[in-house]
Amino acid sequence: MADKSELKQQIKECIISSLELEDIKPENIVDSEPLFGEGLGLDSIDALELGVALKKRFGVKFNAENAETRSHFASVDALADYISSELSK
Repeated sequence: MADKSELKQQIKECIISSLELEDIKPENIVDSEPLFGEGLGLDSIDALELGVALKKRFGVKFNAENAETRSHFASVDALADYISSELSK
């Protein structure tokens, strides 16, 4: 497993490519900034697309019915924590 900074970089690249955010670069995404609402401004459709992309890239699953899933998508930091904990199982 790559270190956390490498994982965060991969997550940012995945966000940009899966959501076709051509005007945003990985270094423009702040690790702790919210992905939804005032941060990156993503919406629920983006969350679904991103969930699928992350599943393909890292092999991790997100349960849409699970309240915890929302917290995993809070920020790049939260996604990195979730993905690294899933991959270490």
